[in-house]
Amino acid sequence: MTSENVRVRFAPSPTGPLHMGGVRTALYNYLFARSKGGKFLLRIEDTDQTRYVEGAEEYVREALEWCGIEIDEGVVAGGEFGPYRQSERNSFYREAVEKLIETGHAYMAFDTPEELDAMRKEAEGRKEVFQYDSKTRGGCRNSLALSVEEVEGLIEAETPYIIRFMTPDEAEDIVFTDEIRGEVCISSGVIDDKVLVKADGLPTYHLANVVDDHAMEISHVIRGEEWLPSAPLHVMLYRAFGWDSPKFAHLPLILKPTGNGKLSKRDGDAGGFPVFPIEWEDPDSGKVSKGYLEAGYNPQAFLNMLLMLGWNPGDEREIFSLEEAANAFSLDRVVKSGARFSPDKAKWFNEQYLRSKTPASLSSELVNLASERGMNFDSGEAEAILTMMLERVSFLHEIFDAKWLFNAPKSDDFNAKLVRKKWKAETPLYMA
Repeated sequence: MTSENVRVRFAPSPTGPLHMGGVRTALYNYLFARSKGGKFLLRIEDTDQTRYVEGAEEYVREALEWCGIEIDEGVVAGGEFGPYRQSERNSFYREAVEKLIETGHAYMAFDTPEELDAMRKEAEGRKEVFQYDSKTRGGCRNSLALSVEEVEGLIEAETPYIIRFMTPDEAEDIVFTDEIRGEVCISSGVIDDKVLVKADGLPTYHLANVVDDHAMEISHVIRGEEWLPSAPLHVMLYRAFGWDSPKFAHLPLILKPTGNGKLSKRDGDAGGFPVFPIEWEDPDSGKVSKGYLEAGYNPQAFLNMLLMLGWNPGDEREIFSLEEAANAFSLDRVVKSGARFSPDKAKWFNEQYLRSKTPASLSSELVNLASERGMNFDSGEAEAILTMMLERVSFLHEIFDAKWLFNAPKSDDFNAKLVRKKWKAETPLYMA
């Protein structure tokens, strides 16, 4: 594959704040695109309007902007493959699903929730698990089991229906290559006839995802491993449409600090560390969750930490700028197993960022932090403070915890013996 046709996308759903795991997915997509001279797209997958959260889409864009992850194409940025918001692409999905129905790869299902529940309970009575597939669809109310006249009558009566994908009548191995995990083989027999279009006429994730990735000429789908079980269905959908599928790469989970289970917001609340890139205010409860920005992290340090949660360069290096990371990044260095998050290691990355800077380069930032606290000093004073304190702190705001720097000592606090012991030749330079 040539560099010119590498196209990747980050496609979050606006159902809440962007988790640090989502930022890592965006970062890996971005770095892969940059490493190949390709394009990085931002697409908003908002077909599930019942879970839509006001402000979530704007939050995603603001978070990526703070991180310095530049969008080449997508919502706001625009591009020739738009629109890039799925709620604005329903005509594409209708056309696609009609093609599947015409070619015998999809069908209408009129079963009510009550009827499906009854079939599940009946299966449970036989100590079986009900699955809507080739073995059961003949006994259900759908366009495969009903006559043409019955189907037309139901449609004329405006009976609600969904559209399902038709899995193979005989189980077959669905084989594809994952760029991280190697060959993956799953039997189609364990996959039910998934819903492609809901009763409200909107597509499910599976249909919209495949249609959009094809239409936008996505070359590599790089996403979290929670989507790995869906990949065989997507492969079957590509085959049903007669399209070439993109290459897949499923990223490992970010694990709790204990290493036991996926990292969640609850873990951050319990451990006193952020899990969001920037502050998020819940529009319903009004609860505010601080992000890495508010905790004092530099975005470069934050991204560096995420980079190393699931990838390694093959040598001892740990510190990378965004440009250096793009030059070094490759999918074959992404690990398969989950990556355990360490709050202490995250703090270490910010320390390394500060150590790499000169006091002069950070003086204006310190002046601004001082101003926010009602304190005033100039860049020269800030530089002198940083010269003393830079090796002692993990975050710039911790400098203000050293009260002795900003408050004159009381006369009875003076200890001449201690001063003589601590005085060095360069001490007057710090006091000038």
